Amino acid sequence: MLYKFKKKSPKISENAFIAPGSKIIGDVEIAENSSIWYNTVLRGDIKKIKVGKYSNIQENSTVHVEQNLGVEIGDYVTIGHNTVIHACKIGNKSLIGMNATVLSGAKIGEGSIVGAGAVVPENAEIPPGSLAVGVPAKVIRTITKEKIIELKQHALHYADLAAEHNNIEEI
Repeated sequence: MLYKFKKKSPKISENAFIAPGSKIIGDVEIAENSSIWYNTVLRGDIKKIKVGKYSNIQENSTVHVEQNLGVEIGDYVTIGHNTVIHACKIGNKSLIGMNATVLSGAKIGEGSIVGAGAVVPENAEIPPGSLAVGVPAKVIRTITKEKIIELKQHALHYADLAAEHNNIEEI
């Protein structure tokens, strides 16, 4: 469902997939071929949320902003199930693992992976091409160029899957 908030309405590309049960509120922009999966919430009530092309935000995730910080999610980004993305920036071709949390002011560099269950602290910066894991998240190694290509392919797979889900039928 899409909701206007304080005269701001979501702007959704006509070929983006918004799954039933999702809530998109206020100043939210979702680019082409991106997908917002079942029971996910994007709440752009006080600042803007921008989701780049071919990105996916999986089931039961929450994306929210702060008074002075919006959310920027790049192109070809995969955000796993049950994540919390709060007032931060996520670079292109990155992956945020299931049950991870990225807190206010954090910046995830292009081609990076935040491991499942990790917590990226406020204002932390994960350099491009890094693997960060743990609580708090710490960089443990760099990502190979081949893995970064895989991250983009994973995002493209979700775009294809979303196209199939456009044809689901409630029974």
